[in-house]
Amino acid sequence: MSPMNSLILPADQVEPVARALVGAIAADDGPTDEQYSVLRALVVHLWQRPDLVVEELAPFDPAAAAEAVTDPATRRRLNELMVVLELARHPQTAGQVARVEEYAHAIEMGGPELEICRDWIRDGAARAMEDFERFYAEKLEILSEPSLRERYLRIDEPDLELAAQLEALHDLPEGTLGHAFVEFHIRNGLTMPGADIHTPAHYVSHDMNHVIAGYEPTGPGEIALGAFTLAMCDNDANWIQFIASLSIHEAGIVQHGEIMPKAATLSRPGATDLLAEALGRGAQCTSDFSQAEHMTMVDWSLADVRAHFGVPPADGLG
Repeated sequence: MSPMNSLILPADQVEPVARALVGAIAADDGPTDEQYSVLRALVVHLWQRPDLVVEELAPFDPAAAAEAVTDPATRRRLNELMVVLELARHPQTAGQVARVEEYAHAIEMGGPELEICRDWIRDGAARAMEDFERFYAEKLEILSEPSLRERYLRIDEPDLELAAQLEALHDLPEGTLGHAFVEFHIRNGLTMPGADIHTPAHYVSHDMNHVIAGYEPTGPGEIALGAFTLAMCDNDANWIQFIASLSIHEAGIVQHGEIMPKAATLSRPGATDLLAEALGRGAQCTSDFSQAEHMTMVDWSLADVRAHFGVPPADGLG
């Protein structure tokens, strides 16, 4: 396994964590089909335990979860995944939010994601969006292209010089990272960073990550990219980025720039399979490209970039 922080669990912790997760989503009338589907993706594809049938697992209550899961790093993973499953419940309920809070308290975990969910159910989506924007702003610099952070972290008016610089990457040979970056924007009808005022340094990094990981900017693709980068390296920046994807495309509580919120993306056919593949592929990477200096690699072949970071092919988990 890679030495990076990872969502991969010690073998003896998979079943306890899975049972705690079943307990955490057993709110109201019990887990929803979508919650079970997401949990199944974790258990089968990320943790490689197809023998654990999530619908048949006996749930841990909060006290049992705290007793069974004691390692701080594993507790962090458990807390994160409880929130992922919480956001996959539709409609969201006060009972679900309260239940996750109870488990988080038992394992002595907290975090901005819990505050976002709590304020969402208590005060509405507008308050949750305020929370999200505050927490996201704290990580924006880390999530932005290193060489562009100082000048292009935030801009008040379009910078067409930057946009032209990025568009010129299309002149690089076909198959290079830079050429693929521009093709990604053309193919998806996306505005080139710098041509508008939406945090261009961030979007250069984010879109480079899309290209390297191989996910399109659809709802399922954005969630998959967030899962991939978190499985590749479970740090605070990648976690808040994954929460951003889920808040926009799964919970439907956050509008980010011109990206309109959507709900229940993971209920679409194939969406949880894509999530499962992303978790498995991200966990297999040998180093983290999510906050790398991508602009120094624009003339590399995309195949060489992927090989450098140990990115497995997108057509399977092996």
